[in-house]
Amino acid sequence: MHSALRRVVATAALALGLVAAAGTAPAQAITGGTPDGNGHPNVGMIAFYEDGGRYRCTATLVTPTVLLTAAHCTAGTTGKTIVTFDSVVAEQPPSPLPKAADPAKGYTDADVQGTTYRAGTAYAHPSYSNFTDLATWNDVGVVVLDQPVTGITPAKIAPVGYLEQFRQPSLNSTLFTIVGYGTEVRKPDSGPQKPTPQSYPLIRRVADAPGQKLTPQILQVNGNIHDTRGTRGSCFGDSGGPTFKNGVVVTVTSYGYTDNCRYLDGLQRVDIAGVQSWLATYGVRP
Repeated sequence: MHSALRRVVATAALALGLVAAAGTAPAQAITGGTPDGNGHPNVGMIAFYEDGGRYRCTATLVTPTVLLTAAHCTAGTTGKTIVTFDSVVAEQPPSPLPKAADPAKGYTDADVQGTTYRAGTAYAHPSYSNFTDLATWNDVGVVVLDQPVTGITPAKIAPVGYLEQFRQPSLNSTLFTIVGYGTEVRKPDSGPQKPTPQSYPLIRRVADAPGQKLTPQILQVNGNIHDTRGTRGSCFGDSGGPTFKNGVVVTVTSYGYTDNCRYLDGLQRVDIAGVQSWLATYGVRP
């Protein structure tokens, strides 16, 4: 169901696709910004299997046992989903992510036993439209962890309607903070000097992007590298990661419009009733 790379949008918004976590396919992340360090310790990198391939996304701890992410990072996965909250996962290869003994079955408890990775079960919003219906986008998912996380304070989600205060004319001058894992899009160290996705490092990054459009389902921001209002935007590997405003989570990263992540970013709102009523069934409330 998912491509190993983010789907690119021309006239309709499609998914911010999944990225292979083992270096078997190009990986991208926030196009600029800065390393996050300890800035958002409740934001983690998740990894999972689908159709025998290993992939990664970003997620946010919103209760001691629940991670908030995108539906396209949870729908159709096989086995367990694992998470790490390390801000630096790997500066260079090899990847430290554990491998499933049987990729067709995905992660099992035995695969992560003895590691620092936490495991859980993924669920997608039941009305997730797989990017076919703009009115019921619902690109939201959760991972319910087998054991509660201690020592990390969960993030708060925004209340219903929180983003409405930022509608135009203030939207274009409002910055939103995007956090996510993956690697850079930059000029390679050698060869053709066209900006391309780099496989490493795997670190958590943060960037600010100005608002561009707000719909009943989506916040769209401008991640263009030439937009001096912000510090760039999201890209492959940031799927499911949070956008913060005033310290609360207002969206999860959903889609993009170009294959070099130099234009608009689509972020699924979590401050809407249809999302919050579903999240409440997992104990996630503002």
